[in-house]
Amino acid sequence: MDGILAVKKEKGYTSHDVVAKLRGILGMRRIGHTGTLDPDAEGVLPVVLGKATKLAEMLTDKDKTYEAVLRLGVETDTQDSTGTVLRELPVTVSEEEVRGVCESFLGEQQQIPPMYSALKVNGRKLYEIAREGGTVERKPRSVIFYRIEILDIKLPLVKLSVTCSRGTYIRTLCHDIGQRLGCGACMEELVRTRSGQFSLEDSLTLEEISRLKEQGELESHITGIGDVLGGYPALFCPEEADRLLLNGNSIGGSFFEGEPKEGQVRMCSSSGEFKGLYQWDQDRECYRPVKMFL
Repeated sequence: MDGILAVKKEKGYTSHDVVAKLRGILGMRRIGHTGTLDPDAEGVLPVVLGKATKLAEMLTDKDKTYEAVLRLGVETDTQDSTGTVLRELPVTVSEEEVRGVCESFLGEQQQIPPMYSALKVNGRKLYEIAREGGTVERKPRSVIFYRIEILDIKLPLVKLSVTCSRGTYIRTLCHDIGQRLGCGACMEELVRTRSGQFSLEDSLTLEEISRLKEQGELESHITGIGDVLGGYPALFCPEEADRLLLNGNSIGGSFFEGEPKEGQVRMCSSSGEFKGLYQWDQDRECYRPVKMFL
């Protein structure tokens, strides 16, 4: 089984828990996930299987969409409802003010990662330092909010749909919205509804995956490597270039007369089998391998 399986992560599991359980269900070791979800968060978690583990970094880079509920008037040390309450403030803002502040976060923003996160500083995860009562300086980093839509407002609760770039902390967005409104806020619920091309509607729980595996029906739910890279144009080698492709070598542009030569392509054998992602090298006038899936 080489491909991507969209898992519907449930509350109480870490992303690593999901991978560990899948190794037992599927009876295979080469499994990885493509973007951490906190234990109390739910939603789609694309998992890479077999040869598709080479795609992990590419899929992690994809934009993601979340639905979150933020609670105004409460600040916690973790920036979500699982943490210790640091302060509570009255909520006197209007719905119009909330909408205006939420919209002000659209576009590129500088976000300071929370202390309760898995980021490492000097070899230690931030949450380990935070649990010991410590804190360290964190550098702001650029994130992009492509869309922030308010789905419902029943103050002090606000339900949001957020589409954002890789590395964005939605609980930090909730905290920052509260800061800008002057009443504080924390995240109460979080569901990832989309990660790249994978949606929550098409995802499977661990129980469903186990049942489909027993029934011999799971493979039809696994997205193939070539399908994930479908956004790249396909290029088919002539028979005389198959040997170069199967050995993971660069392939000269002279093999593809008449084909536009630029960017990255899905390189296929003369029989039509996808073998790897290649990049056109103008200086060397050849396609060089980026990732091979032999």
